[in-house]
Amino acid sequence: MHPFSKVDNSRTLRLVWPQWQGAGRDNISVLLPEYSYSFARRGYETGAKILDAILPPHAGPTEVVSVPDVDDEGVMGGIESRSTVFESLGNALKALDKHDAERVLTLGGECSVSVAPFSQLAAKYGDDLAVIWIDSHPDSDTTETNYNGYHAMALSTLIGHGDQEITATLPATVDSSRVAIAGLHAWEEDAYVNVDKWGIRAFSPDDLRDSTQGLVDWLKSTGASKIAIHLDVDTVDSDEAALGLGKVPGGLTTAQVQ
Repeated sequence: MHPFSKVDNSRTLRLVWPQWQGAGRDNISVLLPEYSYSFARRGYETGAKILDAILPPHAGPTEVVSVPDVDDEGVMGGIESRSTVFESLGNALKALDKHDAERVLTLGGECSVSVAPFSQLAAKYGDDLAVIWIDSHPDSDTTETNYNGYHAMALSTLIGHGDQEITATLPATVDSSRVAIAGLHAWEEDAYVNVDKWGIRAFSPDDLRDSTQGLVDWLKSTGASKIAIHLDVDTVDSDEAALGLGKVPGGLTTAQVQ
């Protein structure tokens, strides 16, 4: 019997969050120059809806986060579309507050959709929660780094180094000693500096190809019995399958990610 078959899905919340506004103009324009900015950016919204449609029916509660239909808001306080992602975050927190969920399955959407549910779980489980952030990128930008897309600030926000007003709305943050990035191999230098400065443990694809024992040993060292797992599909080697918005070669294979 698969261990997940014993999970009580009535206590698992499925959170569908089709937010796209966290993706920045500079990134989208470079990665998908053949499409208009507004069209390409909406790919995150489409992805969330596709995931919700193809996954098996869910026996527990489901919430769909309301996302303002606003695009190209510009940059404020170092964050593109700041007021929109802030409003959407508030909507997600309200949806989460309706349920005393033991687990949350979030379908997004760009990377910042992990912030609210992970924060809610951190408030529930405290130091007993560790985070494994499976991503080619560190998502450790801040309002002080060069890139303004909020999706690249997701992990920074979750560990308390994000925009002060946004971070203040979260029910809890996660100490960086209980956060590891798995599959990291693509970054801008100013964002990667934060990974080292904040003490986040990082595992490259080469660290994990033959064995995940190093990651398992790190997890044991945290003392946490609960894990929140973020998965960005761009972790998969784009030479095998270009699943993310941008092609990032040299990542993990689909089998290794599984």
